[in-house]
Amino acid sequence: MPESAGGSNVEIAHHLVEHEHAGAAHSETILEIAEAFVLAVIAIATAWCGYQAALWTGHQAELYATASKLRVQAEGATTTANQLGAYNADNVVNWLQAEAQGQTRLAALFERRFSPGFRPAFEAWKKTNPLDNPHAPAGPTLMPNYRNAMADKAAQLDKQATITFEDGTAARDNSDQYVRLTVTLAAVLLLMAISQRFKIHGVRIGLVILAVLILIFPLYHMLVLPRV
Repeated sequence: MPESAGGSNVEIAHHLVEHEHAGAAHSETILEIAEAFVLAVIAIATAWCGYQAALWTGHQAELYATASKLRVQAEGATTTANQLGAYNADNVVNWLQAEAQGQTRLAALFERRFSPGFRPAFEAWKKTNPLDNPHAPAGPTLMPNYRNAMADKAAQLDKQATITFEDGTAARDNSDQYVRLTVTLAAVLLLMAISQRFKIHGVRIGLVILAVLILIFPLYHMLVLPRV
């Protein structure tokens, strides 16, 4: 009987050890699956952030190039506007001299030489009798209906260049944010690598949980950041 009781105790202990080993193996399997899943998420997130950072960098370069092109066009339009303004101003002086000397035909010739955009302002100014009216505006450019189309175009191009440049700066900021996310993901990957070096399950699980908590930060920002 004592031998039978001793054999039963050994058998029970053996079953308990087997059950404990089975539980530990099951826990190890779950932990490895969790680690593999987290590593897969990190890999995909890192690749996506790198892809978006590269796209935003390219978009930034494109926007900066467009802004530079618009600046050049604005400067060209400004130069043309200044030249056209000087041309019309010279014709006004010549017209005044011809009118003052009574040279009607010569004055009419200078009138015909005004640019089409300048002519409405000149006609309105002419009606104020500038030669005899001391209260008349000093020149057509001071009339309310005076417009310089090239100057307006230059201002519009300059405004577009400013907006485009600001968009390029925003694109650069977006690229920088995605790069920062890749750095955070690298830190999470390091934690996962360190966790696998430990044999103590408590420490290993704690590091995995810490890595997951940190991983939430880049994942959230990936959802809210603009994408190209």
